[in-house]
Amino acid sequence: MEPRKIIKQFLVTEKSSIIRETQRKYAFAVNSDANKHQIKDAVEKLFKVDVASVRTIVMPGKTKRLGRFEGKTPTWKKAIVKLKGDQQISEFENL
Repeated sequence: MEPRKIIKQFLVTEKSSIIRETQRKYAFAVNSDANKHQIKDAVEKLFKVDVASVRTIVMPGKTKRLGRFEGKTPTWKKAIVKLKGDQQISEFENL
């Protein structure tokens, strides 16, 4: 897989901002079929950093209601990437 198809988007949430500032960990929404090795290679190629570890989480879809109609949001995969040393991804530091 090509790196742009593996990494879908950078997650900007309150929790991801805290771990980015304190622990040098970055959160991404990734392709559901990607494994940890593919995610590591994609982050290293896209941002030119060294990755120490990758943790993945499958986020289950939530049930939503609109009046009497009920639907479900899709299930997606999240990856938390820790960088080696004092490296950082400069594109996301000013968010």
